[in-house]
Amino acid sequence: MAITTIEGAMNFIYGTTWKGSVLGLSRISELVRLLGMPHRKLKFVHIAGTNGKGSTAAMLASVLQASGYKTGLFTSPFVDKFNELIQVNGTAVSDDALILLAGDVAQEAAKMEDAPTEYEIITALAFLHFFREECDIVVLEVGMGGRIDCTNVIDTPEVAIVTAIGLDHMAQLGGTVEKIAGEKAGIIKSKGAVVCHPQVVSVERVLREKCTEMNASLTFVNEEKIALAEINLDGQNFGYVKENLTIPLLGAHQLRNAAGVIEAAEILRARGWVISDDALRSGLRETVWPGRFEVLCREPLFIVDVAHNTQGISATLATLDKILPGRNIIFLFGVLADKEYAEMARLLSDFNSGVKKFVLVTPENPRALPAAELVKYVSGKAVVFENLNDGVAHTFETAARDDVIIALGSLSMVGRIRNFVRQRNT
Repeated sequence: MAITTIEGAMNFIYGTTWKGSVLGLSRISELVRLLGMPHRKLKFVHIAGTNGKGSTAAMLASVLQASGYKTGLFTSPFVDKFNELIQVNGTAVSDDALILLAGDVAQEAAKMEDAPTEYEIITALAFLHFFREECDIVVLEVGMGGRIDCTNVIDTPEVAIVTAIGLDHMAQLGGTVEKIAGEKAGIIKSKGAVVCHPQVVSVERVLREKCTEMNASLTFVNEEKIALAEINLDGQNFGYVKENLTIPLLGAHQLRNAAGVIEAAEILRARGWVISDDALRSGLRETVWPGRFEVLCREPLFIVDVAHNTQGISATLATLDKILPGRNIIFLFGVLADKEYAEMARLLSDFNSGVKKFVLVTPENPRALPAAELVKYVSGKAVVFENLNDGVAHTFETAARDDVIIALGSLSMVGRIRNFVRQRNT
């Protein structure tokens, strides 16, 4: 397949001939073999979990880059543009590079009897790009689960990180948090090193048993050692093992994510990676990760957050309560139909701050729950917009100067909301 334009590359990646979300390692194993095993020539940090994977990955990649390492970062989904999924030292893969990569992957994928999935194509593109860019290390976020997610084709990473585990993707990973934990624990490999966030007792047991089985070391983030010094809309200053640390990301959950990064950095140091305290501090401080309790404008205060499951919604509400107590809140809320939207709506409806109203929207996604259906699950004043832009415009038209608008519920809305607010403010 000759691919000569970025449109051609995107058509290949999102081609109708590829499978949808089908877990397993057989297809990615064949595809990377055909490509010359680029992943075998790279070092990785592998990150699994339900919430916090992307933020953790972004912070750790920033720390490694500040340490002088050429650092790859693979995350999903993107906020504004596909290229964001594959970054080197904070720079997204260029269109020109993507055209070449897509052409090379297409040539090999065409030889496969069992066609790869869309995500396997994207993962192979990432591996090939990081190899060609001669990355020193790659921070690799799991797509779904862990055990049979295609990123798990890699060998034992320099360190594996397991972030907060909750209920999500239950149809694919299992209906209990313990089953989901078992799938995510699949990234733990023989004699590896693992950093884990605080978990409920049953999940912790699953992870400990897997580490024992694989003869892997296990370090838990010690939540009691996280000492918040200051929090405002610009970030958080805190201590964990070291003093005077700052992150631009807001919320107690982000402090746990940062603590996991610090623990991972200590393990990397022990393995010979040179990470100074100055690089750790500057890397954390300079992390760029859009859509995570991100302030888009100040009058009225408009925040967008990627919270899209009950665990994420709870974390967002805790952050609101911490830094904006008692303020009138307008929730711009839209969800996908395969999420726990009834419980998410209940959490928002029961929030004990000065909730003013809901502006309900339908995300532009084939899996979206219509806003007209979602309204049945919220309590209090609500207005319904099937068009996302109409909903965003309404929040600005009706919000008082001191109101807080927070948009949340689906990752698929974040990019469009950020673009709308940016254009409005220019």
